[in-house]
Amino acid sequence: MYSNVTIIEHPLVKHKISILRDKHTGTNEFRKLVAEIAMLMGYEALRDLPLEDVEIETPIETCMTPMITGRKLAIVPILRAGLGMVDGLLSLSPTAKVGHIGLYRDETTHQPKEYFCKLPEPIEERMIIVTDPMLATGGSAVDAVNQIKKHGGKKIKFMAIIAAPEGMKRLAETHPDVDIYIGQLDRCLNENAYICPGLGDAGDRIFGTK
Repeated sequence: MYSNVTIIEHPLVKHKISILRDKHTGTNEFRKLVAEIAMLMGYEALRDLPLEDVEIETPIETCMTPMITGRKLAIVPILRAGLGMVDGLLSLSPTAKVGHIGLYRDETTHQPKEYFCKLPEPIEERMIIVTDPMLATGGSAVDAVNQIKKHGGKKIKFMAIIAAPEGMKRLAETHPDVDIYIGQLDRCLNENAYICPGLGDAGDRIFGTK
């Protein structure tokens, strides 16, 4: 295993991913589960947010107590499926800024094509969480991180609910400075570059499209 990869072992994450996989899980439940899993994974991914002691007044007395310091979090979903994970992370950090990176996969080459990139400023001062439910070939993930670094982003984390070994390897080796959080590592990619056993097309299942 790569030193920059964390696979979440929490039983609640495993349980909810199993429900996600079920082809009979409907759009509404699927969407809620993606947000819930993102929140549970975010608890682990955000454990190194910087703190500073500030003075507050309790009903009993004044005290020094830790609060998150510095620029707030930036959440950057890879469109469109990554949007499904944003609300879960915002429930942990409501003041986080949200950027967007638009990529689509060429059906012939399976390579990512960028069509949009909008990041909160100053991006170089923020902790950045890139979200995409599926880390398949790793092409979109690598390209998204490339774009963020090109705009000045430095402290970057990547969250995927399900990953294929091929995509995990590609992202971990291309960007060894990026912390990668995975809910479940699956078996492989098939000939169409879909994760097996996977859960199908996450974007279609989140938004109810075909």
